[in-house]
Amino acid sequence: MAEYVQVLTTTDSEDDAVRLGRLITEARLAACVQVVGPIRSLYWWEGKVQDDAEWQLLIKTTAERLPALKEHIKSNHSYDTPEIIATEIIDGSAEYLNWVSDQTR
Repeated sequence: MAEYVQVLTTTDSEDDAVRLGRLITEARLAACVQVVGPIRSLYWWEGKVQDDAEWQLLIKTTAERLPALKEHIKSNHSYDTPEIIATEIIDGSAEYLNWVSDQTR
């Protein structure tokens, strides 16, 4: 795995997205959490297609912090099955990636 990852999760309100993002950042599990939305999500849940507004959290962190971040999201998320998708950051500016490392120590 790459040294850095971006993790995606979604929530059902802006307030919940900001709350979760703040908890993640204050715990130093991420250097940066961006809240994007509202977005429109179409997905299967409980046997039917749902159509809901959601807010995305784009979370920048190190691969080392990923296991703790995943557990933190599961413990603090309002969804029964929160989306947690990690994408490797294969390249970026050295200054930014060094900053990510510094903020997650």
